[in-house]
Amino acid sequence: MADSDEKKPAKTKAPKAKTEDVEAAVSAAPPESTSAAPANAEAPAAPAKPAKKPAKAKKEEAAAAPAPEPPKENLSLDPNDVEKPKIIKAKGSKNVHTGIAHVLSTFNNTIVTITDLKGNVIGWSSAGKVGFKGSRKSTAYAAQMVAQDASRQAMGHGLKEVEVLVRGPGAGRESAVRALQAIGLDLTVIRDVTPVPHNGCRPPKQRRV
Repeated sequence: MADSDEKKPAKTKAPKAKTEDVEAAVSAAPPESTSAAPANAEAPAAPAKPAKKPAKAKKEEAAAAPAPEPPKENLSLDPNDVEKPKIIKAKGSKNVHTGIAHVLSTFNNTIVTITDLKGNVIGWSSAGKVGFKGSRKSTAYAAQMVAQDASRQAMGHGLKEVEVLVRGPGAGRESAVRALQAIGLDLTVIRDVTPVPHNGCRPPKQRRV
């Protein structure tokens, strides 16, 4: 009986020792940080994205926006109103003081070519080269800009006097001649060299407008 009494207290002491070790481990563990957010806490809401405008609204805004005004065409050919060009001496300038200005004016375009007395080109321009497109190439304003551009190139070679040869029935023939005079060139002769057929090819039919 004495042996059984000694064994019983030994069995009851063992679980007490285990509980004491667990309590010591728990007390030694660092306390949980209070800054941690609880599991059930809601995440901060993301910033709302701006609502996309529908395609129809964008088209309506584009249609409502005022269209840019086209540049006004200055048709003044007064020498006082026309800006004098800044003449820069061209590379390999030929020192040509007298030349011939060939003005080709058609219903669709205006081309000005300036040559020396031997026919060597010293300056040329056309409505497309100056920046006009479509039906604007046949206007009188385009012919004025073409003549100024071609004469600016020729004056870089020292041109001062020109003989003007006009060819074609276009609307820019007179404007081109006036622009050549307004820019500072001396016009010695103005000739109309439009070819006239002596019952040659059949002309095109009339347009039905």
